[in-house]
Amino acid sequence: MRTWQVERRKRTRHLIELGGLVIKAGIVDLTGDDRAMIYGVLLWMADKLQSEQGEHARSLWAARGKRAFQDN
Repeated sequence: MRTWQVERRKRTRHLIELGGLVIKAGIVDLTGDDRAMIYGVLLWMADKLQSEQGEHARSLWAARGKRAFQDN
């Protein structure tokens, strides 16, 4: 298999895993699969992470995510 094919498969797997997190968090059901809303909240999250409160949000969200992974 060519190098570009291996890299493409890695990228595809990564994107599928990220999509799985959106589903696992219940975002799809909570938004009625409204992709504009999901994209909007992701943009809001990116803005928050780039703000003065970014490090605080990062540590809170990471801790909550780690707990959720451990509970499931």
